[in-house]
Amino acid sequence: MEVKAITKYAKISAFKAREVSREVQGLLASDALDVLKFSAKKAARLIEKTLKSAIANAENNANLKVAGLYVKEAVIGEGPTIKRMRPKARGSAGPILKRTSHVRVVLTDEAPAPVKEKKPHVSKNKGEKQVGKKQVAKAADNEKKD
Repeated sequence: MEVKAITKYAKISAFKAREVSREVQGLLASDALDVLKFSAKKAARLIEKTLKSAIANAENNANLKVAGLYVKEAVIGEGPTIKRMRPKARGSAGPILKRTSHVRVVLTDEAPAPVKEKKPHVSKNKGEKQVGKKQVAKAADNEKKD
């Protein structure tokens, strides 16, 4: 079962908050709280607050146990931008964009699927490095001569 919590109009840029939200996805809810608690970023406090709200929703509304909850999604969306002007030299003005964001955390009681590791790519030319089409053509010409 999925449970979610949303914080709207958080006073932080979505770009800065996404950096922290990527660290939390796929973790147990208790482990995610530990990661956020020891992060020194402002976004960590906002995501932690939303995560605690989602945990409370799971306990009280859906009757789920905290020990088995995983963070399925921690998504940061862009909110409205507050536009201000700052005086500049020679009577001109420059824009100030005060960005906001929406934080959405989705918890689930199902364990996430294991991530498959990618195999390293092995070149077919026995260790030779190919850069472009010309080098590939030269390699083919060399094989014809032999």
